[in-house]
Amino acid sequence: MSNGFLPVTRQDMAERNIEQLDFVYIIGDAYVDHPSFGHAVISRVLEAHGYTVGIISQPDWKDENSICILGRPRLGFLISAGNMDSMVNHYYVSGKRRSRDAYTPGGVMGKRPDYAVTVYGNMIRRKYKDIPVIIGGIEASLRRLAHYDYWSNSLKHSVLLDSQADLISYGMGEKSIVEIADALNGGIAVRDITFIRGTVYRTKDISGLTSGEEAYRAILLPSYDEMKADPLKYARSFQIQYQNTDPFSAKVLAEPYSNGIYVVQNPPQEPLTTDEMDDIYSLSYQRTYHPSYESQGGVPAVSEIKFSLISSRGCFGGCSFCALTFHQGRIVQVRSHESLLAEAQEMIKDPDFKGYIHDVGGPTANFRHPSCQKQLKAGVCQNRQCLYPAPCPNLDADHNDYRKLLQKLRALPGVKKVFIRSGIRFDYLLAEGKKDFFKELVEHHVSGQLKVAPEHISDAVLCRMGKPKRSVYDKFVKEYYQLNNELGKEQYLVPYLMSSHPGSTLKEAVELAEYLRDLGYMPEQVQDFYPTPSTLSTVMYYTGIDPRDGKQVYVCRNPHEKAMQRALIQYRNPAVYELVYEALQKAGRRDLIGYDKNCLIRPRSDPKSDPAAGRKGKIPKSPKNRKEVKKKKTIRNVHKKAGGNS
Repeated sequence: MSNGFLPVTRQDMAERNIEQLDFVYIIGDAYVDHPSFGHAVISRVLEAHGYTVGIISQPDWKDENSICILGRPRLGFLISAGNMDSMVNHYYVSGKRRSRDAYTPGGVMGKRPDYAVTVYGNMIRRKYKDIPVIIGGIEASLRRLAHYDYWSNSLKHSVLLDSQADLISYGMGEKSIVEIADALNGGIAVRDITFIRGTVYRTKDISGLTSGEEAYRAILLPSYDEMKADPLKYARSFQIQYQNTDPFSAKVLAEPYSNGIYVVQNPPQEPLTTDEMDDIYSLSYQRTYHPSYESQGGVPAVSEIKFSLISSRGCFGGCSFCALTFHQGRIVQVRSHESLLAEAQEMIKDPDFKGYIHDVGGPTANFRHPSCQKQLKAGVCQNRQCLYPAPCPNLDADHNDYRKLLQKLRALPGVKKVFIRSGIRFDYLLAEGKKDFFKELVEHHVSGQLKVAPEHISDAVLCRMGKPKRSVYDKFVKEYYQLNNELGKEQYLVPYLMSSHPGSTLKEAVELAEYLRDLGYMPEQVQDFYPTPSTLSTVMYYTGIDPRDGKQVYVCRNPHEKAMQRALIQYRNPAVYELVYEALQKAGRRDLIGYDKNCLIRPRSDPKSDPAAGRKGKIPKSPKNRKEVKKKKTIRNVHKKAGGNS
């Protein structure tokens, strides 16, 4: 071949002397051969086990022949929507269509369909009625059983049924996909592949799953029709699923549908060992996008990960709005120092490398081992979290391994700075007690601003989010600025905040606005809660019930109220004055409209409260200068309020 990428054309196949591929992989993203992309990992793992794989990236879903360009595969088709759910990729939470797709050449939007897994699966079925079809990736993984779909505001079937696929390989999938390939290669019919961990299949006969010893019996979930008729039964079903996401304790789950069909979920694949992780990340990735995209400007997402290192996977943080529990699981799996250092040394050789490693992390950067010693033998607890509502007494809060890894990376010739950008859990950092890592974080690994995610400051909302109490974040802020003062640093915190999460009324939204007023900070970006498949928060949004305790939860569904909650976080922005005014009126907080230092906005009668007038001021007209001046003013105020040097 002319390059080391997997075949994308018949000519590529001919150059490799391949007459028929074992698998053809249909993907919704551009083809990027980098371990940050799921399609690259799965295809390289299969290749390492002796199977040939070809890639069809972003086929034209209006032309069924577009999935035939590599011919009929010997063993089957694989499908992934890409690194994001296709609906999240396409739409803001408001429903407005996004204008840019970072996973498509040139950032062009519209190169994949809505509900991509379902569309691609049906395309294949129309062309090849009898060929095995295996779906995976984040979209299939999080839609593997009946789920609430925000975009259609309905309860949807398992994507296995809607896509007409034979199997789902859910989670990260490296182990299950090899077992599936071996079974197909061994002559086992796809309908008989019902025994592999990390898979979902359909059947009409579950007699073998519901008999025998109780410990090995499947759990029968509420039927799809029952859940559609009664959302509370969906909440109950989800809680059972949530309690069965651990590979050591999970049971088989069976979800009934009409016509006697059952969708059956096997327990998750076992966590990867460090050696297995190292092997996967040492495969022959080209570490960039396919050269055919060069003329289109490349793939924007590559710039975000090109000089970053994936240190771990899995997360025991347990945030309610995050789907990691369902996809990567709660058991942290890590790569060795040697593996990461070897990758960093290759990175340094890149002519575009400027001396900066942008990130060393994973879902949570400072998780580098399981949360407690028992997890790798007995699994995670079914009915309690590691960090919420407070750190578990068995929590092993220790940053020593991560600290040593960062020290080794900093010492590599050619490395000027190693940043941590994938996010840290500040409650876990504080739980360690000693400040060795905290000090090194501040001294060496902050790029001027450290991004953290308190998400909210109202304990009533934080408890629904599964996040630590406000007092924990306040303690972290105080210690962060104390360390900056001790080290002579002028660095700041950028808090991620979320509006309209279940549990947040206008009262809690005003409480957050008052906190920001006291801090002297107005965030430029705010995330409005986005109900994505397979999260606890999404179940709360749909049902009005927290599945964990069965209690009713206030849910903000009205678009106008959502806009008001969001506006309160950015109350200084003149463009949202009317929304803030209305929100304060409805919340019974007219005391915050006036001239007192504690007021959020001025009365309507004041000319300075007029949005048009508010846009006038002493900030230079240049957009670049205006942004810089506002940013410097904001971070100085935050620093001063938190006790730092201005």
